[in-house]
This record gives sequence, C-alpha cells and structure tokens, in this order.
Amino acid sequence: MPSAEEASTSTANDAPLPSFRSLGLIDPLLDALSQLNFTTPTEIQSSSLPPALAGRDIIGVAKTGSGKTAAFALPILQKLWEEPKGLFACVLAPTRELAYQISQQFESLGAGMGVRCCCIVGGMSMMDQAVALAKKPHVVVATPGRLNDHLENTKGFSLRTLKFLVLDEADRLLDLDFGPIIDKILKVIPKERSTYLFSATMTTKVAKLQRASLSNPVRVEVNEKYSTVDTLLQYYLFIPLNQKDVNLIYLVNSLAQNSIIIFTRTVHDAQRLSIMFRTLGFQAVPLHGQLSQSQRLGALGKFKSGGRKILVATDVASRGLDIPHVDVVMNYDIPTHSKDYIHRVGRTARAGRSGKSITLVTQYDVELLQRIEAVIGKKMELWPTDNEEIALLRERVDEAGRVAVNEMKEDAANGRGVGGGRKRRRDDQGGRGGGKDERDRDDDVVEAGMPRKKSKGRR
Repeated sequence: MPSAEEASTSTANDAPLPSFRSLGLIDPLLDALSQLNFTTPTEIQSSSLPPALAGRDIIGVAKTGSGKTAAFALPILQKLWEEPKGLFACVLAPTRELAYQISQQFESLGAGMGVRCCCIVGGMSMMDQAVALAKKPHVVVATPGRLNDHLENTKGFSLRTLKFLVLDEADRLLDLDFGPIIDKILKVIPKERSTYLFSATMTTKVAKLQRASLSNPVRVEVNEKYSTVDTLLQYYLFIPLNQKDVNLIYLVNSLAQNSIIIFTRTVHDAQRLSIMFRTLGFQAVPLHGQLSQSQRLGALGKFKSGGRKILVATDVASRGLDIPHVDVVMNYDIPTHSKDYIHRVGRTARAGRSGKSITLVTQYDVELLQRIEAVIGKKMELWPTDNEEIALLRERVDEAGRVAVNEMKEDAANGRGVGGGRKRRRDDQGGRGGGKDERDRDDDVVEAGMPRKKSKGRR
C-alpha cells in the first residue's frame, strides 16, 4: 500500500464552493440537508465527497468543527441507499460524547432513508447493547474498547459484512493508546472495504495507521495552519499559584451572564471546583471521565440547553463536541500541549461567532504560555482585574474550598466516587481501551445546584 506521501492529493483552494446537488448527492440526502439547514458544503465536504462517492479511500486532515462528520456520513449513506443490506458501516471515535454526536448526525441525515444506527460505548449496559446489535443496525458508532468487548463476548455479532470503516479523530484515538485494540479490530473486518481516516493532525502514529488500513487513498487537506480563529479574543491572567481559585471565581463572577466552559487538567479539580461553584451560588455542572455515561450526557444536555451556565470539564470535552453558544472558555490549568489549547478554545467562537478565552498562568507556566503564543502566531492580552474585589472574595472562596474538600472526603469515606455514586471500575475513554470495563448503573446527573451561601462578592 502507498505511503501518505505517495497517496494522491486533493487540496481545497479559494474557488467558489459547489452545491451539495452538484457534488452528486441523491434526493433523500439533499432533503435531509435542507431540513438541517446545511446549505453549502464546507471545504472538507466539497473536497472529499467526489472521490468518496467514486469509491476511493479518504485521508481527511481538517480541524474540529470543519464538518468532518457529514463528509464521511454522506457517502456512506448514499452507498447504503444503493445497496441496503446488513451491518454496513462502523465508525470509531475516541470518546463517548463524540460517538453519540456522530450517531445522532447519521440518524438525522438518514432519517428519510430509514437508517438504523447503534451507539456502542462504555459506561452503558452490555446486555442492552447486545440487544441493539441483534436488531441489525446499518451503522455502528463505537469507542474501540467497547466494540472489541462485543466482538469477543457477544454471540452472533461480527463485522464480516462491513463495507465501510471510519476512524474519526485518529490522532486522538492513538494518543489514548487505542492502537493495539484498533489492530485487533482491523484483523476481523473484510479487507475489501472502503476506509475513511479523519484527523486534525498527521502524526507519525496516524501515518502508520493509514499505511496499514487504507488502499490507494485520496488525501484531502484543508485549514493546514493549525491555529485559532480570528473571531476569538485571547487573554491571560498572571497570578501566583496559591491564588488560582479566588481569581477563577473573580473571573466567573465578572462574566456571570455568559455561558462558560472551564477546563481543568484533573478529574479531582473538575469535581472540586464544581462543588465550590455550587457553594458560592453559581449554576455549574461537572463533566469528566469518572461520571457515569448518563451523568455525562445529562451534564452536556443541561449546559447546551442553558439550564447550567458553567461547565467544569476535563479534556473529555475539548475535542469534536459541537456545543453552540459558548461565550467564554477558561483554562484553569494551562495545557501542556499547544494543540490541546487550540482544541479547548475552539469550543467558543464557532461558525463565525465571536468568543473569548482566558488562561490562568502561574509562575510555573510562563514557558508553556510562550510556546502556545508561538504556535498560534499572536500574543495574548492581559485580562484586567480589580485587586480590591479579589481581596473581598478571598475569605468566601477559601471557605468554599474547605467545603469542597470535606464533601469529597465524605464521599470517599462512604464508598462513593467523584461522580457521587458507588465506586466504579474506570472506563474513561469507552471500554477496555481507556481503563477497566465499567458496568455502572445509570445515575442521575450530578448537578451543582442550589447555593448553600451567597457570595459577598457576587454582583
């Protein structure tokens, strides 16, 4: 098989984008696109659809939010219309939330065709999933670990009839060390198939996977410069490490009417900060890998609907998710890798809208800030602060911090995990690929709800 360098290449240019009809899509798909208000193809769609519809394998290199899901879903659905039989396509995604989002888009685009789609991820009942697989879906969207569980343990389930394999966010899949599981899956699917590999970056691991799984691919590359959008205003706040919490609360307090995502490096901080916000009277909800799947979907649903103004999340929410109307992204912890910063702040300023990002920088983070600025090609501006107001908040924030620590200690002492339920075996990324298989119950989402006390500094 040819290498990435030998693969034929199609690169988007500045020519006017064609219509979906001119790309050769059938009427049922055109009707679905119209109902979803998809009027004009994006660059990745207009570049990849013609070769995909012609039966070629595709390597798609494009950043999050560029319309990649429709770019691979539309040719699969069109071929399914022409040849409707059995399990037709399998899509592998790195996180549960992204898998659900892809599944929903397949169902929306294929609504007029009667497409049956099944989402197979960790954190949900294996038995219920086995029943869903027995109903012969056309498309399976899965995290690699849980799909491999079913291939090994679910009687009657196989991928022998598969016509399409999609590896979405391939760089992220391999970052999470799903490589050995993907190798297992590749061994049990037909060699005669179409394969689409989509990735934000072409790492050496992705190039190796491409050589192993694709045949004579067309490489479609758009948005080659890995950067942030022009409508995003980027700020930093330089603070001592021991004042991170009070400065974060100050920022949220001063932007209280906005929809905010706060990114942390650890599950512990995501949970601790969400309890602090609840104690101080803010409507916040946590999202991280140690919540059950129903809690994670519930948290996303409440944030998307506006029921909660603040989402405190780990990087499980940084890639692929389409969360509309996020006004501000805050980095409580500055990311170690510049590309993670770009993915995080990409949750705001989407689809031409404006947005803000604010990164907390301590004395230990200066080099990381400079590295990020070099990658994005611009200097961040210093966010203005009111030292007197921060000082007024300090006592209440310290008290809220003690409440959060005590509550988490009580949960641990009573055998409850950070999600508030009984301790579960971890499945952070959806099956054995991201940890031990998790067979938990569907707890209600943990909400950061009614305040315990009002903040003195709250406006």
